[in-house]
Amino acid sequence: MKAIVSGGGSGGHIFPAVAIANAIKKRWSDAEILFVGAEGRMEMEKVPAAGYEIKGLPIAGLQRKLTPANIVKNLQLPFRMLKSRRMVKQILLDFQPDVVVGVGGFASEPTLKAAAKMGYKTLLQEQNSYAGLTNKLLARDAQVICVAYDGMERFFPKEKIVFTGNPVRADIENIAVTSAEGRAHFGLNAEGPVLLSVGGSLGARTINQMIINHLHFFKEKKIQLLWQTGRWMYDEAVRAVNAAGVGEWVKVHQFISRMDMAYAAADVVISRAGAIAISELCLVGKPVVLIPSPNVAEDHQTKNALALVDRGAALMVRDVDCDNQCLPRVLELFESADKREAMSAAIKGMAARGAADKIVDQIEKILK
Repeated sequence: MKAIVSGGGSGGHIFPAVAIANAIKKRWSDAEILFVGAEGRMEMEKVPAAGYEIKGLPIAGLQRKLTPANIVKNLQLPFRMLKSRRMVKQILLDFQPDVVVGVGGFASEPTLKAAAKMGYKTLLQEQNSYAGLTNKLLARDAQVICVAYDGMERFFPKEKIVFTGNPVRADIENIAVTSAEGRAHFGLNAEGPVLLSVGGSLGARTINQMIINHLHFFKEKKIQLLWQTGRWMYDEAVRAVNAAGVGEWVKVHQFISRMDMAYAAADVVISRAGAIAISELCLVGKPVVLIPSPNVAEDHQTKNALALVDRGAALMVRDVDCDNQCLPRVLELFESADKREAMSAAIKGMAARGAADKIVDQIEKILK
C-alpha cells in the first residue's frame, strides 16, 4: 500500500492529513506514505515531527495586498506553478502511489491534478461547509469526495460524496485526561473558571488584539485565560501581560501542542470557525464563542459557524464586533450553568467520530 497525502498551509489542513495517514498505517502496517506540501509552510515542520517524509513544492498563493514585494511575488506565481507541476509529475513517477489524497491547501491542486491526469486514483477531503475553489475544480476527476457537512451536492457530483466528518487528532477524539490534569499541565488554579482562546494554528490578530485591549477583564472577573497567540503576536502578548501585571490570570502560549490538555482544562472556548476547530469542539463538547475569520475564501468560516448557531450549539460574534461584544458573550456563558450545559449537549450532538477510519474505508473501496 503506497499513498501520497497532499495539502497544508495551516493546522486545519495538516492535522486531518496526519490523522488520515495514521489511520492508513493502522489499516496497513507496512504502508508507505509520502506527503507533498508547500515550501516554507507549516507542514514542512509538522509532518516530519509526526514521523512522515514530505516533499515541498515552490507553490504559493496569490497575494491580495498589493505592496511592491507582493506584486513581485504575484509575478513569480506562473513560474512557481510550472515548476511545481514538473516536480509533482516526477514525484508521482518515482513513488508510484496506489492512491493520492488531497486535503486542501496550495500543494493539493497541482498534486491531485497531475495524479488524475496520469491515471492515479484520487480522493478529496473537503473540510468546510462551503467547498473551496480548488476542490471544486478537482472533483471531476476524483473517485470519492469525503465531506463533513450535509448539502455538499451543491458543489460536487452527488454520486461521489460520502459523509465521513472531519478527521481530528486521536488524543482529542478520545481525551483521556481530566480537567484537574489539564489545569496542572498549564499551571492553572484547580478552582475557578477557565477560558481557552485559540485563533487557529497561525493565530488570529483580531482575537489577540481584543484580549490585549481587555487584559484587566480577567483579573476583575477572576477568570483564568489560557491563550494561544500564534507566532506573530506572541512577543507582543507577553509584553502586554507583564505590563498589565496579570500573569497570575493569563497564561500565554505561542502554540499549544497538547490540545487535549487545553480542552480538558477549559470551561468555555473562544475560537475561529475553521472546519477542524469546529470538529474538535463538537467532539470535546465545549461551549464556544465563534469569531469567524473574514479573510477566507467565500466567507466559509461564517457559514461553518452558522451551522452550529442555528442548532443552539455555539454563539457567534462577527470579527468587526469582536472588541466590544466577545467578552460580554463569554461572561454570559460563565454566568449561566444551564446555558453552558445546553450548548454543550447541542454541540456534542453534532460530533462525527471515527472520520479518519471512514476515509480509509473509502480508500480501501477505491483500491478494490
